[in-house]
Amino acid sequence: MTIGVPKEIKNNENRVALTPSGAYTLVNNGHTVLVEKSAGMGSGIEDAEYAAAGAVMIADPAEIFAKSDMIMKVKEPLKNECALFKPGQLLFTYLHLAPNTPLTQTLLDKKVTAIAYETVEPPTGGLPLLLPMSEVAGRMSIQIGAAFLQKYNGGRGVLLGGVPGVLPAEVLIVGGGIVGMNAAKVAVGMGANVTVLDISKSRLAYLDDIFGGRINTLICNDYNVAEMCKKADLLIGAVLVAGARAPKIVKEKMVKTMKPGSVIVDVAVDQGGCVETIDCITTHDSPTYERHGVIHYAVANMPGAVPRTSTYALESATLPYAIRLANEGLNALKICPDLLAGLNTYAGELTSKPVAEATGLPYSMAAITKDLGL
Repeated sequence: MTIGVPKEIKNNENRVALTPSGAYTLVNNGHTVLVEKSAGMGSGIEDAEYAAAGAVMIADPAEIFAKSDMIMKVKEPLKNECALFKPGQLLFTYLHLAPNTPLTQTLLDKKVTAIAYETVEPPTGGLPLLLPMSEVAGRMSIQIGAAFLQKYNGGRGVLLGGVPGVLPAEVLIVGGGIVGMNAAKVAVGMGANVTVLDISKSRLAYLDDIFGGRINTLICNDYNVAEMCKKADLLIGAVLVAGARAPKIVKEKMVKTMKPGSVIVDVAVDQGGCVETIDCITTHDSPTYERHGVIHYAVANMPGAVPRTSTYALESATLPYAIRLANEGLNALKICPDLLAGLNTYAGELTSKPVAEATGLPYSMAAITKDLGL
């Protein structure tokens, strides 16, 4: 199989889908790897490193798309990339289609076989390809929030951990999953007073146990969210429903009660955001906007700001699946239920129920069921 790795073109997206180590592994499995020149530069990887690993360096991304059976990316394809897809071409990347009907329709029209990292799920549960970036984004969310709480960034002028004689900042984390847990680790380490909300009592019990009572936990319901919003200096949105649009847990009326100069970092923004006033996606170039006196941070590719860490963390999770796809082709979906769960579009059909429900487009597994003999 020929695997193409184009350079990411999303604003300030410095990650790359494959490192020289990954390229070497795929080449040693008998495959051809095409890498766009300078694709790894944002992650500190030189073209010469890819070439030494056996990859073929190509200057024109159109040539990569034209020659490749599988395209590996980090983020969803943008408009000029979508124009380059061929029918039946395999796309392996983060897609987050639930809030993006136009991209979903384009992939259907192009008859792309699209497997989304964020919906690859083993029968035992969990999202192994989302986990490493959730860890990164969760930890980053506190660093970012702390920076925007500074007065010259428009914030309240609050030091997250306080000082002796002065209370620390109040950090509210809505969602106790991987993002929320990693956000709590950093917030606790910086000395903040941390409260985590989640709908699962067992999850809250687990967090209470591992943090040794250093965080507050509350069941996530409208009343508790509303009361805690009034107190929060920094609110982290960390709610995920696999493949689906994020539910709006923090309502606009709750945001209106927050302190002037407080900060919201919605890590769920790539799935539509779990805060009602997160109604647009921002970029690393212009990451925030103000609504009701509250600073909103809504960057959808947060880990792209720390690409050296993120690229290697991501590939450690994606490479085993990429090898299986390269070695087995479409049959990999038959023998690996994780990958079948990750399939979002195939032969012009939308194969993800959560995406179908979010976009209003019809759901069907007819074509893939027939072709794989399921």
